[in-house]
Parts: sequence; C-alpha cells; structure tokens
Amino acid sequence: MYPSRFHRAPRPRIRENVNETIRAREVRAVFPDGTVEVMPTPAAVRKAQEMGLDLILIAPTAEPPVAKAMDYGQWQYENKKKQHEAKKKQHVIQVKELKFRPNTDDHDYDFKMKHAIRFLGEGNRVKAVVQFRGREIAHVDLGKKLLMRFAEDLAGHGQVEGQPKLEGRNAHVIISPAKKEAKPAKPPKPPAPPSAPPQPAGGSQESPAQ
Repeated sequence: MYPSRFHRAPRPRIRENVNETIRAREVRAVFPDGTVEVMPTPAAVRKAQEMGLDLILIAPTAEPPVAKAMDYGQWQYENKKKQHEAKKKQHVIQVKELKFRPNTDDHDYDFKMKHAIRFLGEGNRVKAVVQFRGREIAHVDLGKKLLMRFAEDLAGHGQVEGQPKLEGRNAHVIISPAKKEAKPAKPPKPPAPPSAPPQPAGGSQESPAQ
C-alpha cells in the first residue's frame, strides 16, 4: 500500500518560553553559579547554551521577565513533581452511597454504619438509600424511620442535610461530615507573685537604745 500523497509528517513540538521562543527583548537571567544579569535575550540564550543548558522563562510577567539557565528535562521533572504533590494535597469530596432495604437486619445495619463512619472521617458525604421493591412501596414510613435512625446514630460523626426524600421507589438522606470545632485557646498564665526582698546577712538589726 502506497502512502497517501496528502500524508504529512508530524511537526516537532515547539517548546514555548524556552531559548529562541522567548519573545521578550531582554530578561533577568539567573545562572547556576548564582549570578543574575539583565541582558538581551539572545545573549542570555547563548550564554546558557555555552554551559550546556537551556534558558527557560520562569516569571514572564515580571519586569523584566525572569529566565533561568537549567536543563529542560530536569525543569519538566520538577514541574510534574510539584503538580503531583499539589494534587495529593487536594481532597475531592465524594458522595458514598449505602443501600438498605426496609427490613434490613441489625448485622447489615451495623456493617454499613461502620462504613459510613469511615467515609465521614475521610471528609466524604454519605447518601443512605432505602430501596422499595414490589409491595414494599406501601411501607415508605418504615424506610424513612430507618434513615432517620441511621442519621441519629451518626450524629457524632456527621450532620444530616434535611429530611429523607422519596424519589420514585427510593428514599434517601444525605449526611455530611461534622465540622471540626476549633480548640479553645489556652488562657494566659497569671503572672508570678513578686518575690520578697532579700534579708540582710545576720538577721535584722535593732536600733540602739537612747
């Protein structure tokens, strides 16, 4: 099969804000030995390349823009590492769903209670759902009572968001993590009582009798 004459080779990826792609006329160039120079961009690029490095724009909005001479691959690695660390610190709140039946037994209830406590402790919300099948829909009140009991049993770990709601053949309630109370500041220590003045050596001296 002959290649199509319209086939085009992929263009090489242009590294923006690196070396010749830096558009600023001059930059504040930072070099590995600690020297900092304000110089024309072509001259800074040339000096970085003579060191076997790239000139990378790190603060484009500064006046003049700041560029650093360093290895591009190393710079990419450090950037990805910082992004990964920042992502790890971010906590995305999820809604964890737990399903019940109107006649859920105590063992299953306690098992799901432990899961709910763990989910709330992790900072997630819990959606407790009671599913009604067939004629069970006639016992909606039992399902709502089970949901309120579940919310009350979790009172020390979360707070319920409104009353149980019926949607189709399911009733549900949402419980959000309890807000952590700030620890009261410790009262300042009272100042120490002033110490008694020192007594002169040899005890108190009496004035001579007249």
